[in-house]
Amino acid sequence: MKVIISPDSYKGTLSAVEVAKAMQKGILDVDHSIETIILPVADGGEGTLHSLIASTDGRYCSATVLDPLGRAIQAQYGVLGDQETCVIEMAQASGIMLLQENEKNPELATSYGTGQLIKAALDQGFRKFIIGIGGSATNDAGTGMLQALGVRLLTAEGLELDAGVSNLMQLDVIDMSLLDTRLAEATFTIACDVDNPLIGDRGATAIFGPQKGVQKHQIAEFDRCLKHFADIVEAQFTIRLHDYKGAGGRRGGMGGALIAFLKGTFHAGIDLVLDAVQLQAHLAGAQLVITGEGKSDLQTLHGKAPLGVAKAAKQAHVEVMLLSGGIDRKANTALQAYFTVVESLVDEEIGVQQAMQEPAHFIRLKTKRMIERYLQKGDD
Repeated sequence: MKVIISPDSYKGTLSAVEVAKAMQKGILDVDHSIETIILPVADGGEGTLHSLIASTDGRYCSATVLDPLGRAIQAQYGVLGDQETCVIEMAQASGIMLLQENEKNPELATSYGTGQLIKAALDQGFRKFIIGIGGSATNDAGTGMLQALGVRLLTAEGLELDAGVSNLMQLDVIDMSLLDTRLAEATFTIACDVDNPLIGDRGATAIFGPQKGVQKHQIAEFDRCLKHFADIVEAQFTIRLHDYKGAGGRRGGMGGALIAFLKGTFHAGIDLVLDAVQLQAHLAGAQLVITGEGKSDLQTLHGKAPLGVAKAAKQAHVEVMLLSGGIDRKANTALQAYFTVVESLVDEEIGVQQAMQEPAHFIRLKTKRMIERYLQKGDD
């Protein structure tokens, strides 16, 4: 029997790799002869880098960059097993996870460090990039990243803008003359799990700004700043970012900067990951797939990692089990249309606090029970 183990992370508790290993132990507790293949996945946000490196036998590199508040840190990027594709995860250099709650400052937070990571990879000879742009602490429309790569943002007086989204209102000219020339040889594939535009009611600031520390009274002001930046981009380069799907979202406008200046192309994050880990090929000869995430709800059915795994498995006529930290009861029926079994770590016996304290133990236990039931059903 061959089982593919392809969970996303349980955010706040375990990485996708850790979840997969706990599931593997539960399977082997039932029968050590079961063949297990671990292919942790992600949907373009935090954890994408680790999932891709683990699943493709890739390697990590590191570079000294500036965090969202301009402090020097060591950040990682990855090289896939093909030894030519570089994975940059925005959260590594410009992520909200790098800040304490009282440090969140979307007015000053910059994506400069992400640009430094790209530059470090260019220095190592890489020209093929996958960019995971979820989990950022920034709302600067990717301008910090652009500045790190040589773009000059100038006022009417010819002065360079300082970091800070409000300073974008002073932008008059975008000078590309010093842009790193190696970028002309590079390709950028953007891993994206949402399609929000740059500005407006569904834009970067209105929808995702508050979780980065944007106060209610700042939303309209920051949105005006991003609109002014988009106006300048449209006037100079005839590229309209204002309502471009994916230009906004969780990454504070980074998608728009990658599209306009680095000719990036959007792809559903989970589709990129599934291609990279070659899930379709591994499904050959498999009888079962187990996936999961921290919490499954109706949003799971809109491009999240477990749904991507389920769709791939369905094409290969392989059953899929879902084991998530929590399951929204309202979504249970809808989820059952894609998954043979839908299980929650938290139930009548296991409380939320227990599950949070010992997630690996309970994932192992629940997986063991699921496999036992599956095999028993096969014997009936």
